[in-house]
Amino acid sequence: MQANTLKERLDAIYDRIAAAASTSGREVADVHLIAVSKTFPEEAIVAASALGQRAFGENKVQELVRKTNALGRGTEANPLEWHHIGHLQRNKAKDIVGRVDLLHALDSHRLGQELQKRLAAADSYLDCLIQVNVSGEYSKFGIDPAALDAFVDTLSDYDRLRIRGLMTLASPAEDPEQVRPEMAHLRCLSEGIADRCTGQQPLLSMGMSGDFEVAISEGATHVRIGSAIFGSR
Repeated sequence: MQANTLKERLDAIYDRIAAAASTSGREVADVHLIAVSKTFPEEAIVAASALGQRAFGENKVQELVRKTNALGRGTEANPLEWHHIGHLQRNKAKDIVGRVDLLHALDSHRLGQELQKRLAAADSYLDCLIQVNVSGEYSKFGIDPAALDAFVDTLSDYDRLRIRGLMTLASPAEDPEQVRPEMAHLRCLSEGIADRCTGQQPLLSMGMSGDFEVAISEGATHVRIGSAIFGSR
């Protein structure tokens, strides 16, 4: 990809995020762009970082390990922030310890237990978002909304996990307005667990290339955008 093409795409996304935040009466600084770099080479991350993008999302542990080994935390001038946004298998839990700033997909008791064990062994902590299946699709991972409250209560036993908020994958839709109820539902769920989250307010990771403006209007603090930045995979 040409550097000028990447800059144009990033600038366009930044402008759209700012416009969506302004329209919703929010501060643009409260919305964080996660550039989803899965399947793209390290060079694409370096190029985006040189343009000011800091946070990058990976959904496969093997790829995350390769890229963090190669790029680390970036440079003083262009630091890198790593997010694991895909389903995490328990046998891969050890591989993200010390590598990610935020796990977006805590979706089971067993994963929480395994992460707690690995983090304790490394004397480390991990900021996490609980993945909630608000769409009700069987093909998607995530906690059932009706079980969220009880799930959060059980996580209090895992002192190495810092629960920061919630994440969801909305249903596929040609019209982004069709998924607004799902995003509004996640926001309401986050309000119900706010007193048990680390931080001043729960984080909300929702919205991708096709629907991130609706997500921002419903309170998203993190939007995950890949193809609109890096192009088709």
